Amino acid sequence: MFFTKDRIGGILLLIFCCIYALKIGNIRLLPFQADQAFTARTMPEALAVMGIILSMALIIFPTNRERFSIKEFNWPLGLAFLLLMSLYGFTVRPLGFLLATSAFLIAGFAMLGERSPIKLVLVAVPLVVLFWALMNYGLDVTVQPLPSFLRS
Repeated sequence: MFFTKDRIGGILLLIFCCIYALKIGNIRLLPFQADQAFTARTMPEALAVMGIILSMALIIFPTNRERFSIKEFNWPLGLAFLLLMSLYGFTVRPLGFLLATSAFLIAGFAMLGERSPIKLVLVAVPLVVLFWALMNYGLDVTVQPLPSFLRS
């Protein structure tokens, strides 16, 4: 009973973390950052190492003894989420980050079973606005918040 859900998840996480670790070298550093203790590569390297260690722990010490079975998956919901993510990818530029991401989160939460429109809006919209503000003002990454016809 080697292939349990935990071990398969650990193997997938290990593959992802190893690829992520290999791609860290592509992050360009400015000349003055070469001898710095903390650079743009520091946090990704730490995340990759922690991910590899935790995925190895999942593979070696799984807690779940259930066998892996694809029959238990909710395939229609998974496919609906893939469609929703694709639709989000196509609408984020025309609608702007705030509208497209809020609609994406509201639709995703509704697909997962939340039925209260007030909760949907009160969770999704502030989260999106906070994340947009963090990206624009905290990380200095410019993200267009609104569609082009609403921008001045």
